[in-house]
Amino acid sequence: MKETINELLERIYQGSREAEKVVSKHAYTTPVEYSKTLSDIAQAEVYLKLENLQKTGSFKIRGALYKMSIVKDRVRGVVTASAGNHAQGLAFASSVFGVPCKVVMPESATITKVESTRSYGAEVVLHGRIYDDAERKAIEISEETGFMLIHPFDDPEIISGQGTIALEMFSQIRDLDTVIVPVGGGGLISGISVVAKRMNPRVKIIGVEPENAPKFAISLRAGKIVEVRVKPTIADGLATKKPGNITFRIAKEMVDEVVTVSEDELARAIHFLLEKQKVLAEGAGAAGVAAILGGKVRIDGERVAVVVSGGNIDLTAIYRLIIRALANAGRLAVIKGFVPDSPGNLSEITGIIAKHRGNIIDVFHHREDLRAPAWHTALQIVFEVESEGVVERILGELRSRGYSFEKI
Repeated sequence: MKETINELLERIYQGSREAEKVVSKHAYTTPVEYSKTLSDIAQAEVYLKLENLQKTGSFKIRGALYKMSIVKDRVRGVVTASAGNHAQGLAFASSVFGVPCKVVMPESATITKVESTRSYGAEVVLHGRIYDDAERKAIEISEETGFMLIHPFDDPEIISGQGTIALEMFSQIRDLDTVIVPVGGGGLISGISVVAKRMNPRVKIIGVEPENAPKFAISLRAGKIVEVRVKPTIADGLATKKPGNITFRIAKEMVDEVVTVSEDELARAIHFLLEKQKVLAEGAGAAGVAAILGGKVRIDGERVAVVVSGGNIDLTAIYRLIIRALANAGRLAVIKGFVPDSPGNLSEITGIIAKHRGNIIDVFHHREDLRAPAWHTALQIVFEVESEGVVERILGELRSRGYSFEKI
């Protein structure tokens, strides 16, 4: 007979209590940090639960440790599919309990996550474009090898392990009103919501997922699991086509709201956390902050915990994300114009930019531009400024000196 929803919720809650004993031995109790800047923006009391500081760089180690503690003596090995964080978590947990581990990761997985997973002793197989492709391959490997297939989110023990975050948060923050959680397959929000609602039935649980992978938002509105078309997203850890069967049942019962955030909002949140909080978060980890900065949640006057779920961002991506965030905030400008190709002009132009405290990043000459008048060159300058208004003042002074520039 199928387990009732109340029986499932009770099993998850009791499992989280058991998981806490395992997790506390092998993982960190991650810190909570009050954010004055976010609190001022949201007109609320906002705390960040920093799972990006967890071992392996994300919360995923919690569920993996609890699952491995249960199955370690009855398997010849384990196999899973993951975009990266569950891969590292299961690889680490397998090394703790001495169990062979194979991980299938999408070909789009970052080099950082692939190499980190291998460093914990797991065998990595790259297959497919997104998680769902990798999952099908993991099922094949399980059938061929006899290794137990460990699902990254649609598993009661995995969900119970993730619920230990809520046990910690409620001991670290008094009288929580709202918890904001990134949503991928739903294991994290399922575990947190079950435990949080047990500890305070009035607490509000808000999920955040990318606009490019809105599976929970659409499925909850439809009242059934809907498979969505996933587009590329900075939050690769949240890019799944549909909710899990178990996680959807729990979310339908326990989650109050799911909102979506854009790629620009995710980039802004990563930049905000770096600049204002000195916190390095990956796209998935910054989703909750993106929802606050983007005005997607109403939390004024509340005491709020935001789960920063992971920090495993590819270092080569950080520069591109910061540039994108600066541009969207009006703090990065690109101007272009035609300048007489003679000595002294470039020096005068850059001097004007420097006078207004603009920090030049790149200068491009395009002498081959056929639109330029005779004896002129096309000049494009990329620079940082304190605000968008500074760009207009720079353009005004350039025009007063006879230079014709426009902002791109």
